[in-house]
Amino acid sequence: MVSDLEGLLAWKGVAVLAWLLAFFLAERWRPAAVPLPPAAAPAVRGGWYRVLRNLGLWLVVSALSPLIVLPLTYWASGQALAWRPAWWSGGPGLALDILLLDFLIYWWHRANHRVPLLWRFHEVHHLDRFLDTTSALRFHFGEVLLSALARAGVILLLGFPFASVLVFEVLVLFAAVFHHSNLKLPPGLERALSRLVITPSIHWVHHHARRVDTDSNYGTIFSFWDPLFGTRSAKQRDRAMPIGTEGRAEESLPALLLHPFRGTPPALAPRETLPKS
Repeated sequence: MVSDLEGLLAWKGVAVLAWLLAFFLAERWRPAAVPLPPAAAPAVRGGWYRVLRNLGLWLVVSALSPLIVLPLTYWASGQALAWRPAWWSGGPGLALDILLLDFLIYWWHRANHRVPLLWRFHEVHHLDRFLDTTSALRFHFGEVLLSALARAGVILLLGFPFASVLVFEVLVLFAAVFHHSNLKLPPGLERALSRLVITPSIHWVHHHARRVDTDSNYGTIFSFWDPLFGTRSAKQRDRAMPIGTEGRAEESLPALLLHPFRGTPPALAPRETLPKS
C-alpha cells in the first residue's frame, strides 16, 4: 500500500511539473501582458527576481507537504465516517466528489478573504504585482497548513476517499497554473472555456488591485459558483489593469514569510458592492 501511494504521488509530481513547465514556456512565447520595466513602475512587476521569490515560497511549502499535509490527508481519509451509499463509488462517485470538493474550496477561498486571520496568510498570495504560472505556487506555508486542517475535517465528516482527494488536488494544481498564467489565448477559445472553467480572464480580475474585484471571482476549477452565489465581478481584464493588493506593496521573501505574524495590518479599503454582471 505504501509503495502504491508513493508511486501515485510520484506520477502526480511528474504530471504537475510537466504542466507547469509547458505553461511557463508558452506564456513567454505568447504573453497576454508584458511586465513593466523598472523605469516604468516604482515596483518591478515582472522579471526573474519575482519568479525566484515565488519559487522560494513554493520550496518552503514543498518541504512541509510530505511531512504534514500528505500524512494528515491520508490519515483523515482512513478515519472518515463510513456513511456513503453504495452508488457513490466508481466513476460517478469520483465526478460527484470533484464537484463537491470544488464547491467547498469556493467557500474556503471566500472565507480566506472574509476572516481576518485567514486573510493575513492569503494576502501573501495577492501581494504579487504580476501574474504568471509561478503565481500558482506562491502561497504562505501557514495558509497551506490551515487549508490542510480544514480539508482533513471535511474528509472526516463527508467520507472522501484518498483517491478522490488526490485526483482533485491534481486538477486544482492544473487549474491554478492555467488561470494564473500569462498565456494569450484566442478570444473565442477563452470565452468557450469560461462557460465551464476558470480562465485567466476571470482569475486575473480576482487579482486586480481594487478591493471590490479582489473580493470576487473565487472559483478554482468550475466557473459557475460565482454567478450562482453573486460573487462574479463585471470587470473585464485588460492589459493595463494593476495587479496586487489595494494600498499594499510587494515584499521581499523574508518579509513575506513573516508577513502574517507582524502586528495588525493597515485597515483595508472598505468593501464595495459588486456591480451586476
